[in-house]
Amino acid sequence: MALPPSLKEPSKRQTIKRYTVLSLRVGLALALATFISQVKLDYLESYFYDLRVRLRPAPSSSGNVVLIMIDPATVEKLKGPPSFLQHAEFLQKLESTQPRALLYDLKVPELKGTSQEAKKFAAATEAFAQFFVITDALEMRGEKGKLKFSPPLEKIKLFSGPKSSDRANFAKDNVTRRLLVSYQDQIMVHPFLASQINPEIIDRKKIRGLFDFFDSEQTYINFRPTGAYPTFSFADVLSGQVPMEKFKDKIIILGRHLALSEEEYILTPYSRDVVAMTTAEMHANMIDTLILNNASRKSNEIWNLLFTMLISIITVHVVFSMRPARGLMVIAFTGGLYSLFSFFLFWPFGIWISMAHPLIAIFLCYYFFIPYRLIIENRRSWEYYQRNQLLKQVEELKTNFISMMSHDLKTPIARIQGMTEVMLKSTTTLTSLQQEAVDSIRQSSDDLLKFVNSILNYAKIESQGVQLHLQSKDINVLLTEVIRKHEFLARVKKIKVTSELEPLFPIPMDPELIRQILSNLVENAIKYSPDETEIKINSFEKNGFVVIKIKDQGLGISTDDLPHIFMKFFRSQNAKSSPIKGSGLGLYLAQYFTELHKGKIEVESVPGAGSVFTVSLPLSTNVVASS
Repeated sequence: MALPPSLKEPSKRQTIKRYTVLSLRVGLALALATFISQVKLDYLESYFYDLRVRLRPAPSSSGNVVLIMIDPATVEKLKGPPSFLQHAEFLQKLESTQPRALLYDLKVPELKGTSQEAKKFAAATEAFAQFFVITDALEMRGEKGKLKFSPPLEKIKLFSGPKSSDRANFAKDNVTRRLLVSYQDQIMVHPFLASQINPEIIDRKKIRGLFDFFDSEQTYINFRPTGAYPTFSFADVLSGQVPMEKFKDKIIILGRHLALSEEEYILTPYSRDVVAMTTAEMHANMIDTLILNNASRKSNEIWNLLFTMLISIITVHVVFSMRPARGLMVIAFTGGLYSLFSFFLFWPFGIWISMAHPLIAIFLCYYFFIPYRLIIENRRSWEYYQRNQLLKQVEELKTNFISMMSHDLKTPIARIQGMTEVMLKSTTTLTSLQQEAVDSIRQSSDDLLKFVNSILNYAKIESQGVQLHLQSKDINVLLTEVIRKHEFLARVKKIKVTSELEPLFPIPMDPELIRQILSNLVENAIKYSPDETEIKINSFEKNGFVVIKIKDQGLGISTDDLPHIFMKFFRSQNAKSSPIKGSGLGLYLAQYFTELHKGKIEVESVPGAGSVFTVSLPLSTNVVASS
């Protein structure tokens, strides 16, 4: 069945509002993510790159590169840095091993020796098929052939292979992460040598991670930790202490490791120490990266933007939809999960996705939108506070009104009852109609007085004003009084009330409150029982309690209503459908007064077969005297 338009419209309006708010949040998240993605965070991104490099297992080398170092032991044995003559002798020893290539990572013109000794050194280099001196200098287009030494070293080939530390560009932290593949279409020494072992990279477009930067083509170095390559001392090779077969068909790099100049070292992703790695070992890493063709490949910028947007949307949703503590946990979990995802893409797949922008997006989205949420919540809190204050005032007015009304009603009710008694005791003979009218007035005034008393008791409970006035009394005496008081009502309905009261010791109680409990239960049993039925009342002692059971043959209570019958102002469906009036406070007050005595009241009922109410009161005097 279709809903009326009046019911459809609010639901539709709420749906539109909900989607509008959701769209606004997503739009703000996307706008902030787009803005963050435009900010250059190279320093932070490079830091996360270095962190991944350090945390992954160290990659293995190709086994094609060997290092020979001029180290402190060499200087000590040779009484100084090697001269031209000593280098010439060194070359003569290596000649027979037929290395693939020999690279000098030295400032050759600064070697000690005469011009004749320099010529001898230059002549010794000609015995090698590939002997190069690595230089940081670059030839510009049209300057080919200008990169060479002065005589007598002019025949020695200089080959460009610069170290590209992040100084003026990228992270600007002076760390070396990149290698030049070409500059203005001129190939560098590293891809030149690596292509002889791995011909695939002759086509530079197949070099993994290749990117353009100004007039150069570059890729990232797949660094290994310091000490990853076989390294020998220059003096040991010169003295013949190293087997020459270790250099056969290898790319040999000769460098310095004397800790005399920062130019001999680089900073690496593994370490920011000034002498973290020699430039000779850097060149070995560059060549090996190209031989294995396993450089890290940066993901496309569009993917970085999409990841940043997704993280921003999740963060904004969490900020507005979850409680702060749980939200922080979800955000931290999201950041951690993305970090793990980026790490496992980097290792073993070598894919470098941005971490800086998504993590900054989490931070900015949280601290950008959380103040707005706090403003909203503070306003709601203020509204709730105002409503609470208003409800307190209304509740106080209601309580005061009930109390005042009840007290004011008792006076006219007392007058009506008094006049009724006068009329009934008068010697004047009343007609049957008049007698019936006076009885009706008396019954109505009694009912009204009971209702007013219930309201007064309820008001006391709400204001926590009920106190126990304990006296030692026999419960059977009170029960007998209550039964006698309701004999007339039972006779009218021809209901038989039978009682089996075991002799009991007096217990501490408030007689007035216990009288109200028993009176309410007995009266209810009579009122809701059909004519000519029986009500059984028992009292006995059990497990330290005085127990009173009142069993009727009335309408019974449905299973659905049974859990609610002791709630204030509640009336069961059977009671509502009957002509019997009630306030719904009787059983609520009975339970409250019973529990005030540290007792309990229970009910068992079968619809159509009557109910059994059980009141249990403790024999102990350990009872709190006020609520």
